[in-house]
Amino acid sequence: RLWADLDARLDAPTGYRRSGNLRLARNEDEARTIRALVRDQQAAGLEITLLEGNAAVRAIAPALSEEVVCAALCPGDGHADPALVAAAFVSALERLGGRVRSGVRVTGITDSGGRFRAVETEAGPIEAHACLLAAGIGAPQLLAQLGLEVPLRTPLVAVAQTEPLADAPLFERPMPVLGVANADLAARRQIDGRLRVTSGLEPWAGPLAHDDAGLPAAYPSAGVLAAMLQRVARVLPILESAPLARIWGGVIDLTPDALPILDRAPGVEGLLVATGFSGHGFGIAPAVGRILRDLLLGQTPGHDLAPFRFDRFGEAPAQAAALALHG
Repeated sequence: RLWADLDARLDAPTGYRRSGNLRLARNEDEARTIRALVRDQQAAGLEITLLEGNAAVRAIAPALSEEVVCAALCPGDGHADPALVAAAFVSALERLGGRVRSGVRVTGITDSGGRFRAVETEAGPIEAHACLLAAGIGAPQLLAQLGLEVPLRTPLVAVAQTEPLADAPLFERPMPVLGVANADLAARRQIDGRLRVTSGLEPWAGPLAHDDAGLPAAYPSAGVLAAMLQRVARVLPILESAPLARIWGGVIDLTPDALPILDRAPGVEGLLVATGFSGHGFGIAPAVGRILRDLLLGQTPGHDLAPFRFDRFGEAPAQAAALALHG
């Protein structure tokens, strides 16, 4: 619900479109997964429908191939443009008196007497009453300096973006976001007409590179990229003839249970940690932002945060979550 009027509240475009979500099955094994997904999520109260047969699926998304055997349709889902959303939040922050310092490397966190004191940077310390550490894959290194451990894996997701396909006859209606039962691909059509397609989780050993603008970047291998494009083209044939405009990778901060950490840092008063979003951070960010605001102000958030506590991984051997669905 927060996404619906985010453009108005930020006074800037976000590229948000509520066009639904299709989870596809390409064979009978995947179809069993999709049917179970629909059954379980209907029982939990989600508006979701099973589309049996290729004709029923292609009635919703004509661009799909005949390989699809069934799908789960969730009409309430949507998508937005990450670059536009980030710029909109930054502009809103600056209008409210906040300052953004880009290109300044954080080197550490200083505490004393069990309390946060400052963020150390290459340009000098930034002292503050409180700090929100939302550093993604960089969080473990910073927290380790305080004797705190965060068990993150860092797989990579390959991404390719096409040129705008505004005149494609197969896109006469808004295309739902596409995913598949085993999570090895996803695709969506941006509001500007470009296709954006992604792989599943791929091994990544790092380190981060930097692009021409000095921003951190991760790049998939040619083999990973080629396999991803072939998988997507099998369910979305128009990709075969679409000119590619950009290729990049996204590194996921993946926790053992695929849930984020949203908690105060143990033993360091004034330090709040938000990391381990496991590929879901963008979608839930508007709601999480409100939760973190309440925690920073010492207020009680209107959500049970027990599943997201910092110390949950030390209670028992952490078992890796089965990431069956994403997109």
